[in-house]
Amino acid sequence: MISDYRSYLTSTRHHQTKGQIRSRYVHQDILSLDGFNKASQEICSWDSYQHTPLQLLSDIANDSGVSLIAYKDESWRFSLKSFKALGGAYAVANLLIAKLNEMGIKANSSDLIEGTYSELTATITVCCATDGNHGRSVAWGAQKFGCNCEIYIHRHVSEGREQAIAKFGAKVNRIEGNYDDSVHIAAKVAEERGYYVVSDTSYEGYTQIPKDVMQGYTVMVSEAIEQMQENPTHVFLQGGVGGFPAAVVSYLAESLESAPIFVVVEPNNADCLFQSAVNGKPTIVHGDLDTVMAGLACGEVSVLAWKILQDYVPHYLAIDDSCVPKTMQLLANNRPPIVAGESAIAGLAGLLIASQDDDLRSKLKLTKDSRILVFGTEGDTDEEMYKNMVGRSASEVLAGNN
Repeated sequence: MISDYRSYLTSTRHHQTKGQIRSRYVHQDILSLDGFNKASQEICSWDSYQHTPLQLLSDIANDSGVSLIAYKDESWRFSLKSFKALGGAYAVANLLIAKLNEMGIKANSSDLIEGTYSELTATITVCCATDGNHGRSVAWGAQKFGCNCEIYIHRHVSEGREQAIAKFGAKVNRIEGNYDDSVHIAAKVAEERGYYVVSDTSYEGYTQIPKDVMQGYTVMVSEAIEQMQENPTHVFLQGGVGGFPAAVVSYLAESLESAPIFVVVEPNNADCLFQSAVNGKPTIVHGDLDTVMAGLACGEVSVLAWKILQDYVPHYLAIDDSCVPKTMQLLANNRPPIVAGESAIAGLAGLLIASQDDDLRSKLKLTKDSRILVFGTEGDTDEEMYKNMVGRSASEVLAGNN
């Protein structure tokens, strides 16, 4: 029952920004519709590209007191079960195309897939740090487009996620420390060995590749708007370093005549965007960043993403891990059933919690006419974790086995 989400209100925090929310999009130097068109042209040329489903959660919307909840199901994205396939792999392709261009060779994704310049691309190594899904995308992209790959994971990354990366031929290195430590180590190794970092987070002096990663995500946003009959009034977005919500915000703020209300949702133990909003500047969250929402266990904000979020996101929520299994199970029992990983449900969980509180509903302007868009950013990317939380495997869920 959706009313059960009332019990999570005591562990949920809300922050509303005090600054003016921009009505016109002004960050085309970071992400733009022109950049989306370029990304779309490349990504749509890849083998097996197709739109992922947009599911209408009619019963859940009715019980939540809103008109519509549209769930963009990224568990079907390529073979990676995650929206990250659109970002890391696109950035790898762009990097290789740029390096070939420096050699006087004009190439595109199709040339890379066909191996036309494989002797040259095989001399290039990309690397990155990851909680799992981004690294899998980079490794998949490296295999697909013909270069070498090294991935750095931290001590909390599960063996299942490690194996899922390694199967694409990447060398996987496990380090001590948290996600942010692995980011710094990957950057250090790349500098020492002449590797190219393909990161989804930006920092001083490192911006172009994170732009490509984020721009790749906008392909998913375009699909969702095409699939919705009416534009959303609200979009609830999981946080992380900020690249994903920034991509969604940028596309909708620039392309729609009237942008929806954006709400960013994070784990209580990894709330760097929430704290940045409170402080009005990028803020680092220290510690183990221990959350079951592995893909959101980030303590440092992407500086480029923050420039977009601070201008267009009025609301931030931080939620407790205890609501994660319930939301995964709620979707598994939906008709049709939906496989959602532990990091996929933060936006939906934030909405369901907020829907149970009159004060929060008022602040977020949630009414019976509200149309909500959420992104289910991953499926069972950790199959063992998924089965433990839901009580069934993804295949059993999809087969309708209780």
